[in-house]
Amino acid sequence: MNGPELRPLLFLDVDGPLIPFGATAREYPDGYPVYRSSSGRPKDVDNPLLSRINPAFGPRLEALGCELVWATTWMAEANLVVAPWLGLPDLPVVDWPEDVDDEDGRGGLHWKTRTLVELAAGRPFVWVDDEITETDRRWVADHCHGRRLLHRVGLTDADFATLAAWAGA
Repeated sequence: MNGPELRPLLFLDVDGPLIPFGATAREYPDGYPVYRSSSGRPKDVDNPLLSRINPAFGPRLEALGCELVWATTWMAEANLVVAPWLGLPDLPVVDWPEDVDDEDGRGGLHWKTRTLVELAAGRPFVWVDDEITETDRRWVADHCHGRRLLHRVGLTDADFATLAAWAGA
C-alpha cells in the first residue's frame, strides 16, 4: 500500500498535563502560575483551573507534527473550552466506552490504555497523561508493536523536548 504516511497520533489528557495540580509548595511557593489567553476566556465557562493552562502550549503542541487527539474525560468540552484557550482548532475526541470505571480484570491497567491502543490501530502514537504506570507500559509493549511513547507528565520544557525528539525520530 503506497501513499502518504500518516502522522503519529498524540493522545492528550487535560487534567495533569495541561492543568497542573498536585504540586508542592516547594515547587510553586507563590502558587500555580496564572495565564491569560489571547483568544480570551470562553464566555460560557467559569472553570477556575483554565487560567493554569499555558496558552503557549497550543503552538508547541501543533509544532510537534502529530495529529492531536483529546484523550480526556473532558470529552467534547475540551474543544469548547481548552482548544480555544490554546488557539487550537477542534480536535478529534476519544469516545470512551461505557464501562470505563469497571476495574474488574484490568490488573492495574489504566482504563484508557486498551482503548487508545485500539484507536491507534498500529499507527505510531504518543500518550501524554499524568496517570500512566509501568503496568500500562508493559501492557502496551506486549500488545502494540509500532512506535509509541507513553509519557507521564505535567508539560514542561523538558517534556516538550522529549516529545519533539520522539516525533522527529
